[in-house]
Amino acid sequence: MFSRPSFIGDEAIAHAVAAHWLPDVAEIAYLPWGFGAHHWRVAAGGGTVLFVTLDQLEPRHTAATLEAAYAGAAALAAAGVDVVCAPLPARSSGRFTVGVQTGALSVTPWLDGRSHTEEEARGPRHVREVEAALHRAAPPPGLRRWTPRVGPEFAGELRARTARPWTSGPLGEEARAAIAAHDAAIARWTDRYLELADLALSRRETWVPTHGEPHNGNQVVGACGLKLVDWESLALAPRERDYADLIEAGAGDRLRPDPAMVELFALDWRLSEIVEYAHWFAAPHTGTDDDHTALEGLREELR
Repeated sequence: MFSRPSFIGDEAIAHAVAAHWLPDVAEIAYLPWGFGAHHWRVAAGGGTVLFVTLDQLEPRHTAATLEAAYAGAAALAAAGVDVVCAPLPARSSGRFTVGVQTGALSVTPWLDGRSHTEEEARGPRHVREVEAALHRAAPPPGLRRWTPRVGPEFAGELRARTARPWTSGPLGEEARAAIAAHDAAIARWTDRYLELADLALSRRETWVPTHGEPHNGNQVVGACGLKLVDWESLALAPRERDYADLIEAGAGDRLRPDPAMVELFALDWRLSEIVEYAHWFAAPHTGTDDDHTALEGLREELR
């Protein structure tokens, strides 16, 4: 997130990291990177540097799903899947997440490198590298299975929620009006989504480990080689879950995806985003840069 979290300070994050991962914390810096989680760079006096992530829970995650995702990523790395930048277990518990305020804290080693450009990330050689490394890996025990984000009641419940004013922040009414204006489209998208989800669920035996968001922003390349970061969405799913950006770039001929599954995960993303933004703007907010970015994100998905 671009803005620091209002509910926790750097000192509390440093204390949690020291208690569970890095005893001699000497420096902490907030990183206004990405959108959806909060990040810090934490360094020890001896030179060890960690990348620290605070994932929020509802509506996308629970403490259990986050732990399962990060534990699954660590298991993939231990099995030799080199593209995984694996989270580190806490000293005290061996778990990969620690509850902090309304979220879950996790850490990985700091990677010196750069993110791929969109063009590089969509290159044929790169696509084959990610495909071979991740989608052909044996699923680790306990890996979470993908499930639909919404059910048949979603459109009706959202219609009822948007029938009343959202007055908990300065952008609430704009968001509510935008969602309400797309009521019929949301109902249509939901019906098609559930139809395609049933098809995907009937083919569970073909599912593979998927990252969920393997776009260029979640890739680091450098002396470490190619690494995928941000494993909070790891799940066993149809391989097309990872293909959205690649299909747009014309990689479909190489990947030979199932068009129905491509459509499913385009809708999965859109409806998941609408769920999150509805939760965001119906709740208290103050009009920060992140709030304005979220409102534009909502409009983009509705378009």
